[in-house]
Amino acid sequence: MDPSHKIRVLVVDDHPLMVAGIVGEINAQPDMTVAAQAADGEEALSLFRSHRPDVTIMDVRMPKMNGIEALASIRREFPKARIIVLTTAIGDVQVLRAFKEGAVGYLLKSLVRRELTETIRAAHSGLRRIPPDIAQQLAEHLEDDVLTARELDVLRMVAQGKANKTIASDLQLAEHTVKNHIKSILAKLRVDDRTGAVMTAARRGYIDI
Repeated sequence: MDPSHKIRVLVVDDHPLMVAGIVGEINAQPDMTVAAQAADGEEALSLFRSHRPDVTIMDVRMPKMNGIEALASIRREFPKARIIVLTTAIGDVQVLRAFKEGAVGYLLKSLVRRELTETIRAAHSGLRRIPPDIAQQLAEHLEDDVLTARELDVLRMVAQGKANKTIASDLQLAEHTVKNHIKSILAKLRVDDRTGAVMTAARRGYIDI
């Protein structure tokens, strides 16, 4: 195939072994090639400007600028950019944020070997691609109330093991206000205690622990 007609892919991930596997898989295809590789979000934005790839594979968790922030930055400059988000976890909150920022696909690292190239081809054709497991989780939480920015602040401190009094002091809130926030968090996440809130919030992509 004429190299000028190949799907040019930017690979963004800070794990060398994962990158090597993805690059090898892409370059083994007759209709695609790796245009560039980045190890963080800032480098991804710079390389996107230089190479203008057809499709970008973007890891979520990276240093300096995470994948969702990099996705948003690229799409602000290049609204037609086709970006596939790559992650180890199924988190409906994270998925929704990625799609709101303009992602065209979502790929689990555990399924890379099986679904990478077809997801790239789908993205290049202008299609969106969501694995069934992720689509199901999105549907399950479609009508849930989302956590507010202040509730997320409180929840992150709960995850650090801080007591209500300390959280109140750190956030310059009254202690009863912190208690009310925690009560709301438990209700929205449908859990009974603080530990359950932290674990559920991490699983769904609200927070990193």
